[in-house]
Amino acid sequence: MAPFSLVTASVSWLAKSFSVFSSTSSLARCTSVLPAAYVHPVRCLTSQASGPPKRPLNGYLRYVLQQQPVITRHNPEIKSVDIIRRIAQQWRTMSPEQKQPFQEASLQAREQFKVDFQHYQAQLTPAQVQQQALDKRQRMAKRKAIRKKRELTNLGKPKRPRSPFNIFMSEHFVEARGPTTQAKMKSLLEDWKNLFSHQKQVYVQLAEDDKIRYKNEMKSWEDHMMEIGREDLIREQTLSTKRKPAAKRLAAKTGPKKAKAKVVKKATATGKSKTSRTTAKSSSVKTARTTKKT
Repeated sequence: MAPFSLVTASVSWLAKSFSVFSSTSSLARCTSVLPAAYVHPVRCLTSQASGPPKRPLNGYLRYVLQQQPVITRHNPEIKSVDIIRRIAQQWRTMSPEQKQPFQEASLQAREQFKVDFQHYQAQLTPAQVQQQALDKRQRMAKRKAIRKKRELTNLGKPKRPRSPFNIFMSEHFVEARGPTTQAKMKSLLEDWKNLFSHQKQVYVQLAEDDKIRYKNEMKSWEDHMMEIGREDLIREQTLSTKRKPAAKRLAAKTGPKKAKAKVVKKATATGKSKTSRTTAKSSSVKTARTTKKT
């Protein structure tokens, strides 16, 4: 089953890639399921001549692309996100027989994609293959960073402290000059450079207060991460700070035992030395007596 909350922008972009929406009488009803004749024309994304073939759509996205213009045409006042929700609800209530035409079309497009991709790979030079592998590693690293950022956000990690300029920009962004965001930021940077030192000091102090806020919130957050067993998310400097008191406590516990062992060892060595001295003395006395008798 497809996810309920599908990004509207991606669906709109996909819809622009296809020109297969025919206005037939069977599409008048929003809840109707299109026959196989209207399913197969929706093919996978076509790629440019210089680029690799793009992966085909699954059955759910095919259904979305065919139902979205129908609902939009009959309900122009509905928001795009509500249209996607309605289509997703329809897909969930459909029987396997009703979904079969869309899924079969997806399987056929997938087989064609494999053939096209093998043909594309065979035409690549060694340098292009190497560049393709590099691009893939970069994409994977980017996805990993996005997933980690999303995880930290869900775990409630505090936001990093803002710089004085960031605080200034957030306060004056609305009335900044310029029609676009980039133009506004450029004008704000010029205004920041023209400020006097005493005017900037206000934002510098706010930034220092924000650093204190971040430090306190991070301490509480990292303590919570330690409690739930997520030490992998804690900064290395914090871990080293927490390990030092633990090492001292361990040394304090094991210290008396080691000292006692040293005392026992020393006493044993002293006893052995005394015994050896007594033995040597007695042997010398016996030797002297034997000499006198002789």
